[in-house]
Amino acid sequence: MKYTIEQLNVMDRNSFLESVGWVVEHSPWVMERVYDKRPYRSGDGLHAGLVEVIRSLSEEETVRLLRSHPDLGTRLAMTDASVSEQRGAGLDSLTEEEYKLLSELNQRYTSRFGFPFIMAVKGKQKTEIIESMQRRLYNGRDEELQTAIAEIGRITKFRLAEKVEQ
Repeated sequence: MKYTIEQLNVMDRNSFLESVGWVVEHSPWVMERVYDKRPYRSGDGLHAGLVEVIRSLSEEETVRLLRSHPDLGTRLAMTDASVSEQRGAGLDSLTEEEYKLLSELNQRYTSRFGFPFIMAVKGKQKTEIIESMQRRLYNGRDEELQTAIAEIGRITKFRLAEKVEQ
């Protein structure tokens, strides 16, 4: 079911969070802040409000948000949205060699930056994801924080577009 922006604007906090609180991986506390900034004029306006909230987080809160995301290609519990997105990118059908490589890259990335590798995988192939991960391992931490925030912006844009009429 898609919601209109008008419906979302008049929902109580709990209904709003049940409807769209899941778009930010395991972080409904972010969407609570988005709720407080209502009303929105459009789905794009809602997304802009979400991005504004994310960009206003302290570094500690940003890292908390980033750490709520799963490693790509893992076989751990994920939200339905993550499962679907990773399946679309072929991360649910990794060969044993690809799985080992991705696990090693995830471990190296998290050890280096203190949070998991984040990428909007919708429309991507597993080779693109692995290449990006290998390349981004050489970035500085500040650059990766900004890149991860931008990727969350892309992820949430895709997710909101599925649930909110423009």
